Amino acid sequence: MAKEFRLPDIGEGLTEAEIVRWLVAEGERVEADQPVVEVETDKAVVEIPSPYAGIVLQHGGAEGETLAVGSVLVVIGEPGESSVPAVPLAPAEQPAVASAAPIVGTISEVAEDLSAPPVEALETGQVKALPIVRKLAREMGVDLNQVVGSGPGGRITREDVLAAVGAAAGGPLPEPEPQPAPEPEPEPAPAPGPQPEGATQPASTEDVRRPMSRLRRTIAANMARSWAEIPHVTTFDDIDATRLLEIRSALGARYELKLPLEALVVKAVIPALETFPEFNATLDGDDLIVHGSHHIGIAVDTPDGLLVAVIRDAGSKGVLELASEVRRLGEGAKARSLSPDEVSGQTFTVSNIGALGGGHGTPIVPPGTTAILSVGRAQEKAIVIDGELAIAPVMPLSLSYDHRVIDGGLGRRFMALVRENLEEPALFLAG
Repeated sequence: MAKEFRLPDIGEGLTEAEIVRWLVAEGERVEADQPVVEVETDKAVVEIPSPYAGIVLQHGGAEGETLAVGSVLVVIGEPGESSVPAVPLAPAEQPAVASAAPIVGTISEVAEDLSAPPVEALETGQVKALPIVRKLAREMGVDLNQVVGSGPGGRITREDVLAAVGAAAGGPLPEPEPQPAPEPEPEPAPAPGPQPEGATQPASTEDVRRPMSRLRRTIAANMARSWAEIPHVTTFDDIDATRLLEIRSALGARYELKLPLEALVVKAVIPALETFPEFNATLDGDDLIVHGSHHIGIAVDTPDGLLVAVIRDAGSKGVLELASEVRRLGEGAKARSLSPDEVSGQTFTVSNIGALGGGHGTPIVPPGTTAILSVGRAQEKAIVIDGELAIAPVMPLSLSYDHRVIDGGLGRRFMALVRENLEEPALFLAG
């Protein structure tokens, strides 16, 4: 009997996901726990395994289409069966997804929510489209009554709406039947007059509406939420990075690796978080939840936008282990292969804007945390050491924090301890 597998919630608060690539085509056989589709969530691209073995009778959407959690992802059955299950599955009959074949990243389990009510396409007359597609159409000014759906059962997909936008940019959206008569060729435009020497002609003067990517929309929503909810205060400092860079170079030479600066910064920050736990906390209404573990977020610049990868239990790791985690998470973030658990749940964040040549900045505190430390690029500058003028690598620090939880005095004391640790790494390496 054909069985429906509905899109599960594979991340905290996930409401929808975009189909990136089908790994098993319609009509092909899939085994239980074999990855059947690759989807993109707000922050990660993951593979979802099939809970059943059988023939893929129908895909729930085309590549590039967005599906809501709980909607049909794929229908699996036997050769010759209908793609519509004869009898809906009862909750008790639903097999759990085995953890033997983890999703890309390190997700060990995927909760299959077959009992969740499906999000059906809403219909008005003959128009079939998911709510999220209708929302996109409203934002783009597209009349769905003028769009021919390419999805299953004539359903209008996200791609159909975007195609309609492109068609509208060049003129009215044509009716599918009858074919409109060809328009007369426009008169050739007069040749432009002589241009001043060295002047360039712009490629186009037309405005272009470009939908933001899913990741960029997520970043925008988080930044807007943080800025609206959190009263930010940013304090600045500079450190003499001579010893820090010497230690980094010595460890790199001993272990024949390029030691990420973030590994040393995280190690230096842990004692400060232990001394001032307000910086490793979450404000929940009138309560402050002080976290017992230190899950440190590392800001990663990726081709798709800024991602924060999370080092779990960073306080229990040595410098070399932290270095390995920074490299692994950085590569995974750029490849969009990290699991939802690896891009969420940080309790404090470190952003190395120096890797991009940055100096001081005003970092925005991520939602659910109380502070973020930004580290700039070390540059040779004149400083005073023991009353004498000297040249040393000076590294800028910027600390933003939630003023509802942390006052200026506490912020300066936290920064002073971080500065002391970074200027003399022996203080935190001995721990």
